[in-house]
Amino acid sequence: MMQASPAPALEHAPADHPRVKMGKVGILLANLGTPDNYDYWSMRRYLNEFLSDKRVIDYSPWIWQPLLQLVILTKRPFSSGAAYKSIWNEEAGESPLMTITKDQTAKMKTLMADRYGDDVIVDFCMRYGNPSTKSKVDELVAQGCTKILFFPLYPQYAGATSATACDQFFRSLENIKWQPQVRTVEPYYEHPLYIESLAQSIERAYGELENRPDVLVCSYHGVPKRYLMEGDPYHCQCQKTTRLLKERLGWGDTDIVTTFQSRFGPEEWLKPYTVEEVANLAEQGKKKIAVCAPAFSADCIETLEEINEEIRESFEEAGGEEFTYIPCLNDDDAHMHALATVVEENLKGWLG
Repeated sequence: MMQASPAPALEHAPADHPRVKMGKVGILLANLGTPDNYDYWSMRRYLNEFLSDKRVIDYSPWIWQPLLQLVILTKRPFSSGAAYKSIWNEEAGESPLMTITKDQTAKMKTLMADRYGDDVIVDFCMRYGNPSTKSKVDELVAQGCTKILFFPLYPQYAGATSATACDQFFRSLENIKWQPQVRTVEPYYEHPLYIESLAQSIERAYGELENRPDVLVCSYHGVPKRYLMEGDPYHCQCQKTTRLLKERLGWGDTDIVTTFQSRFGPEEWLKPYTVEEVANLAEQGKKKIAVCAPAFSADCIETLEEINEEIRESFEEAGGEEFTYIPCLNDDDAHMHALATVVEENLKGWLG
């Protein structure tokens, strides 16, 4: 194995001064996370970290933690593990989200190298699980990144996604002696290239179908309605995403609907709930539907298992006949071009 070249000595520094690598710009892509495996203890560790995040579940820890530790985490790892097992990439020994995020990172590295040469280092991290945000921030700093652009891969902002990812990123800087300059990428839900890549994926999927769906269901990950009332803009940004997509496609209001999935807990979440709405559509005579997930930059448990299994089943049990799941944008070339453009716009002033 080749040894990494030592960092050069700083100009005018004394001989005993520590060697310092510097002058690089790091781009850190961030996604939600994934368990290391689908066995009980891997799932329990992952779910404990995820469900202990106060951005995700903001109940008082005096109430929530006993319920989580004594009830939820004794049962849920089994059901969640079975769900992950049904979609697991056995060949690579990892979840589809991990595989896709690696593919996205590889393409981003190529795009950035073509644009900036070796001035930029691209890597990825997960908010929950591995690779951790802190481990990747430390690696970028060790490689000489004096500037880091942190990019949460969530088109729409939500406290439970974008904000908690940024929280973890800033916590990762706490003990660094020489902190890099940092920037975070704002939500890109209305970026023209993102909408274009989303529209192209819909048009491509529809072009491959023998029968045109009656309705396209844009299913977004849900959050409690209370979060909206407390100022979280997620609901509004989801609605605008659907509107911009509809306008780009040139469709009417009845051709596309916005719904929310993955409800958890007893309180009311954003409505309509996808699992109920697809059944309602079937009962109303909409026997052919397509479902896409514009809030997810990469396919994961919520799309591959929840949409393509649970939500499909709800539709078919209500009389639906043709259900088409349109995959997330993943490492599609148009999507990666859109993300690379967002990165370039955020690097202005740092790189030409």
